[in-house]
Amino acid sequence: MYPVLIDEKSFLPHPVLIVGDVMLDRYWFGEVERISPEAPVPVLKVERIEERLGGAGNVARNITALHGACSLIGALGADEASSAIKRLTSDAGIKDESLTDPDFRTIIKLRMIGRQQQLLRADFETKPQDHFLAQRDAQAAKHLPGCGALVLSDYGKGMLGELQSLITIARKQRSPVRPQHTAVLIDPKGDDWRAYRGASVLTPNRAELRAVIGRWKSEEDLAQRVKALIDDLQLEALLLTRSDEGMTLFDQQGRLDVPARAREVYDVTGAGDTVIAVLAMALASGHDLRQGVVLANKAAGIVVGKLGTAVCTRHELFAS
Repeated sequence: MYPVLIDEKSFLPHPVLIVGDVMLDRYWFGEVERISPEAPVPVLKVERIEERLGGAGNVARNITALHGACSLIGALGADEASSAIKRLTSDAGIKDESLTDPDFRTIIKLRMIGRQQQLLRADFETKPQDHFLAQRDAQAAKHLPGCGALVLSDYGKGMLGELQSLITIARKQRSPVRPQHTAVLIDPKGDDWRAYRGASVLTPNRAELRAVIGRWKSEEDLAQRVKALIDDLQLEALLLTRSDEGMTLFDQQGRLDVPARAREVYDVTGAGDTVIAVLAMALASGHDLRQGVVLANKAAGIVVGKLGTAVCTRHELFAS
């Protein structure tokens, strides 16, 4: 049976705690009118600069855009990019509980855009020191009570190392809306997911899932491989995002296929952040996972029609 759709009046989530790799997404917009005389590369005449929250920060930004409440824990340096992130979180209404270390360099992703096309991306990053992880767990334990869900946004930058301690903290925390522990949702990275054992839901895309279970030969083969993964990692469910094919949820009831909403795909950057944000808010509102998947799929169809790391507003999400 297809899930009953969530209406706006019942979409009243408890706060969500987000822990993960926080970064600054910086965009240089301009025009390309000539090729450099120094090398066969385009010259971008920069006309406008934009800064947006990236990584785990974009998950938080999606939640507050939907009028939800959230706290954010990440790693920041004592630098210009850190100041920009703090300004952006404040403007977005995010409760920023990030950890700061002057020896750490805040992560920046710089994208150069010419005529709505990305020409180049430059990454500036360092790995958090080990002491960040112990501080992360203490900070999470402090802010998790009263939260309806915990989102772990893993971009492989180091803030989610030694993750079992954090999952254990969440599993011991009673949920205000679920009969069991607080829901733990993870956007995974890498090809070894043993660190995610005991989570509630993983939300990989096709490439991320293939890196772990290999290439599947059929939908039946996919279902068998995912079931084995769920059993091995002691998960409640796995949500596979499939781009233009929509999403497939694998849970204890079997599977639920949700087709993509028909619209032009403009930019998939950050769509996974939107999916996990809406899913977490649905669970934090007391709705079941399958209802959350349908709503998250609608939100994803909205953000892929926007350029760069974008959000879905509450008005957009619940428009007929």
